[in-house]
Amino acid sequence: MEVNGYKIEFGADLSYADLSNADLTNAKLSYANLEGANLTGANLSYTDLTWANLTGANLTDAKLFFTQLQRANLSHTNLSNLDLVHCMLTSASLRGANLTGANINSGDLTMTNLTGANLTGANLSNTILNFANLSRANLTDVKCIHIHLQRANLSHTNLSNLDLHDCDLSGATMPDGTGHD
Repeated sequence: MEVNGYKIEFGADLSYADLSNADLTNAKLSYANLEGANLTGANLSYTDLTWANLTGANLTDAKLFFTQLQRANLSHTNLSNLDLVHCMLTSASLRGANLTGANINSGDLTMTNLTGANLTGANLSNTILNFANLSRANLTDVKCIHIHLQRANLSHTNLSNLDLHDCDLSGATMPDGTGHD
């Protein structure tokens, strides 16, 4: 498959490529290098980005319906206001990512690294974050009804205006470093 003059395939090097508004529906991009790529408005629905490197990529207005992002590196990536409801993000790296206002309702972020991520105003309702690392993350005003945080690391995390009364925190490390029973 070729898009905007770039060969799209398993393990492709698309670093810093301009793929804005590209239709990458159903593309097989496992292990692809998309570091710094411009994916503004791109359709990545049903795309396999397992183990892909998307560090610093611009995903503004991208479509990510049922996108496979397991073990993908999305460090320092702008995912603000995106609908990530049906994305697979298990074991992904979202270190320092901007997830402001993102909709991750009913997502599975088991073992995902969210160290230093900005989740201000994100919707994490019904999301599984078991064994996730949320150290130094900003969870201000996050919507989190029925969130699962078993054994999650919340050390030094900003939980301002967060109601955790209906959340499962068994074995979680709390912001002050203490464990939750």
